[in-house]
Amino acid sequence: MSSTTLSANVMHFARLLRRAGLPVGPAEAIAAQNALTQIDLASKTEARTALRAVMIHRHEHQDVFDQAFALFWRDPSAAEQAAAMALLDAQKKQPEKPPPASRRVAEAFTNPNTPKPKPEEEPPILDAALTVSDQERLRSMDFEAMSAAEIEDAKKAIRRLTLPMDLRRTRSMRPDPTGPVMDLRRTIRSSLRQGGEILTIARNRRQTRPPPLVVLCDISGSMGRYAQILLHFLHAVTNHRDRVHVFLFGTRLTNVTRQLRARDPEVAFQMVSHAVPDWSGGTRIGESLDRFNKLWARRVLGQGAIVLLITDGLDRDGAIGLADNMDRLHRSSRRLIWLNPLLRWAGFEPKSQGIRAMLPHVDEFRPVHNLASLRALVALLSRPAPRPLSWTPERTIS
Repeated sequence: MSSTTLSANVMHFARLLRRAGLPVGPAEAIAAQNALTQIDLASKTEARTALRAVMIHRHEHQDVFDQAFALFWRDPSAAEQAAAMALLDAQKKQPEKPPPASRRVAEAFTNPNTPKPKPEEEPPILDAALTVSDQERLRSMDFEAMSAAEIEDAKKAIRRLTLPMDLRRTRSMRPDPTGPVMDLRRTIRSSLRQGGEILTIARNRRQTRPPPLVVLCDISGSMGRYAQILLHFLHAVTNHRDRVHVFLFGTRLTNVTRQLRARDPEVAFQMVSHAVPDWSGGTRIGESLDRFNKLWARRVLGQGAIVLLITDGLDRDGAIGLADNMDRLHRSSRRLIWLNPLLRWAGFEPKSQGIRAMLPHVDEFRPVHNLASLRALVALLSRPAPRPLSWTPERTIS
């Protein structure tokens, strides 16, 4: 195989992975070409290992990569075979859904730019009274049930969300000709330019600014799919507002605020993947909150900070020390909002030890599983929260 053909195939393979939802860009494609020059191309195992080492950065992306590699580098008719297999799977009545990786790889092999053939017969007449638009369906669809294309549409909609928060008065002053507070020092300094005559009185007004926002997001195995999409929301908020602090935790706590400050989402998420060592692992909520309270609370929870705790509440340590750490976090913040994807179920009940230990120490208990729940969160942060929390399933499901 010539170097030109190999470079073209690597480029097409990178595009395939990107269509499947993996964060693969020009840097990964160049690294892949350089990696293939250092190995024996006759060994398929070495080629797969080299490409996987430089093109993916997260453990949960390995299944998608392996399936895409097996289909793409097998034979030229892999695309047609993948489409046929996807059609056969759709016709079968199976009790369980196919793995998300298989669905995304099959969708990636189909060319999105190829126009669909138009039917020869007359189009049927649709009753619009009982139909729902694609945007309405996407707004109510669970993140875990979305395909690769639907996830991309959801990410675009999430980036357009703005996060209004009520302004709070601070101790700092700003010059204002109609302000209620007289600035004696500035008045005297101005009079010196007029030979000591006081012609105008300088006035100030207290500044108002939104409070700090602190986000603690669970990235354990049970929260992996939701955390990946919510990172786009956190990236947009971090770049849109000042004084936003984002922490990710699984078995340990990691501050990713600096990484999410990057304007390019792909660059930001690649930096986050290198900084977080425990993605899709276990969950130690009590230990992570204890570390936050001891190392970060005094730094980031001043001036009436609002805390968003994103987790399903399933702690592998059996809620050891969780109630005490939640109580300390609650008393250190002006408002503590718990976002839990398990609230998408209408019959949800707080039966686990972790959830029962956390519930008495939050101001709001909300679902976070689709675009509608994120829009409800945006509206929630613009109004005061009730204290204390009186939780009922009917008031939280949205």
